[in-house]
Amino acid sequence: MTRKRIGILTGGGDVPGLNACMRTFTLRALDDGHEVIGIRRGWGGLIDVLPGDARSEAEHLLELERIDVRAIDRTGGTFLHTSRTNPMQVRRKDLPEHYPRELREGDPQEKLDVTAQTVRTIEQLRLDHLVAIGGDDTLSFAVRLDREGVPIIAIPKTMDNDVHGTDYSIGFSTAVTRSVNFINDLRAPVGSHERIAVIELFGRYSGETALVSGYLSSADRTLIAEVPFDLDRIADLLLADKYANPSLYSILVVSEGARPLGGTMVIGGEADAFGHRKLGGIGDFLGSAIQARTGHEVMVQRLAYLMRSGPPDSLDRIVANNFAGLAYESVQQGKSGLLMAIRGGRYATVPVSAVTEGRRQVDVAELYDTVEYRPRVSHVLGKPMFLY
Repeated sequence: MTRKRIGILTGGGDVPGLNACMRTFTLRALDDGHEVIGIRRGWGGLIDVLPGDARSEAEHLLELERIDVRAIDRTGGTFLHTSRTNPMQVRRKDLPEHYPRELREGDPQEKLDVTAQTVRTIEQLRLDHLVAIGGDDTLSFAVRLDREGVPIIAIPKTMDNDVHGTDYSIGFSTAVTRSVNFINDLRAPVGSHERIAVIELFGRYSGETALVSGYLSSADRTLIAEVPFDLDRIADLLLADKYANPSLYSILVVSEGARPLGGTMVIGGEADAFGHRKLGGIGDFLGSAIQARTGHEVMVQRLAYLMRSGPPDSLDRIVANNFAGLAYESVQQGKSGLLMAIRGGRYATVPVSAVTEGRRQVDVAELYDTVEYRPRVSHVLGKPMFLY
């Protein structure tokens, strides 16, 4: 058996299950005598490392042994750390000093494509295969590397469950579980003060996390990223829900990417390396608007990073472990350019290019009432476990 040197990294927002995935992959590879190199801080690690320089490699790389991954599956996050670095869009001022002077000189804010340098670094590190764990942004660069001939395997993760090409991504189940628990816990203070609650969840373009969380927590109304809402109507509905509740409160769950009719997403700050500006604030916007329209006090709670904190639940553990096993088997068989996936309830591999071939969003016609602003799950026969 030929000994392989395999790189592994995580990119983008962290989710519970990443450590479990890396642990399983590493142990499988070590059992067969291969070498696994953890790359710190996602694609940023491959940009910043200077191959052959011991200090630089110690800062940006970690040769993984059993002791390094022994207990990492018990915690959330990623022990290799992460970044939102996009090697196709790197500002000159962020380039390390070992890059050629002609690239570093010029407008410091100008963005450059350093894919060629990244490919050269992969070659200089003698990586026979690279495993990238990430969402659609991180994996879009995996698609680019595949086109450049780099042997790469992709594993999908995102609590929005919106990676195109797979029915499920690591992190979604835990995000929903935690959201449902927090929503139900918030019933105590909301009911005690007889208020209307607005609970904001992550979800830029896909409302699946809000849809499923609202459905499972029996929230009164749910607003998703795919369907613009009427402010007056949602205010009237929530007020009616409050009066219909013996405890005199009502609950609205909203995706951070939801927007009013004729309006836009609530955004702020500079765009990241993948062109996304930070969201967050639709909850505050709705809270003020609903209070102004109803005259009733509103309690606003943004769950934000609490959704992705803590250890993975059982579903995310089993998917993380199985995606890792599937990825290792693909590497062992010399395959590349593949995305680990679940399709129709079964584990599968698909071309990694599937990530960039569409956008996974809620099937509104099947699963959402656009008049009443709530999930509509009336028949599930023949549907997949997560409904679409």
